[in-house]
Amino acid sequence: MTLVGTGEIVAPALRSRSGVGAFNVIQLEHAQAIVAGAEAAGAPVVLQISENAVRYHRGLAPIGTAVLAVARAATVPVAVHLDHATRRSLVEEAVELGFGSVMFDASVLPYEENVRATADVAASCHAAGVWVEAELGEVGGKDGVHAPGARTDPREGAEFVSRTGVDALAVAVGTSHAMLTRTATLDLDLIAALRAAVPVPLVLHGSSGVADGALTAAVAHGMTKINIATHLNKAFTEAVRRRLAAEAELVDTRVYLGDGREAVAGEVARLLRILTAPHPAGPADAPARSCAEGAAGRPL
Repeated sequence: MTLVGTGEIVAPALRSRSGVGAFNVIQLEHAQAIVAGAEAAGAPVVLQISENAVRYHRGLAPIGTAVLAVARAATVPVAVHLDHATRRSLVEEAVELGFGSVMFDASVLPYEENVRATADVAASCHAAGVWVEAELGEVGGKDGVHAPGARTDPREGAEFVSRTGVDALAVAVGTSHAMLTRTATLDLDLIAALRAAVPVPLVLHGSSGVADGALTAAVAHGMTKINIATHLNKAFTEAVRRRLAAEAELVDTRVYLGDGREAVAGEVARLLRILTAPHPAGPADAPARSCAEGAAGRPL
């Protein structure tokens, strides 16, 4: 086991109708915790670094290099993914560093501009053997796929994948980013319709707002890659707060950050056991292009 491509994790999950946990990294402790949780669950995992996290670290190389090192030392398959990149230069840097996949987010652009920009990035990444995820926003809209009330049209999703050649598609089915409560209501019928129409794996962003039972239902209806960030940040911060409240004189950051790391590891293990349970008789069994293939069906 060790560092693998994202397609190597997602493709088997798609075939078995199970889910893949994709968790966002902000600090090194997050990466260590996520891998520890995956090892405890005996499951593969995707470590994601967002453009916002890159901005926080004042560059991709410091955090990206550290996360790649954590992945290489793991005892389960671990992929490293660039999340919500809006800049082509950042995508190129991630590819050069050795990331196995990128999520290029041009969803705020009008539809035709999104298609052109995403197709260009996908062609470049595929030439380097890198798996590409994209996001389909509202036609002509500027709020992106997770605007309040946004929903992805299955026919439009299928057309978008055909024209761009991406390997996975993030779709709008009722979630929002940065939710602090797990109260999102998913449109399960829409997920099933998208799974039937779209020939690549579906990605659920904003999954921190989705309760355990709804996560299970989302996977059963056709979601594959499940992105979670805020929920883990809550677990980390709550553990740190408890320690600092209990020990007002504590100044050793290793102690309270260690508590946060342990809390995240436990929650990752729990979530992965939920997500990776197979659903062989799901309601929307449709053929999908292998996510380990590029736009022309070639292995990546």
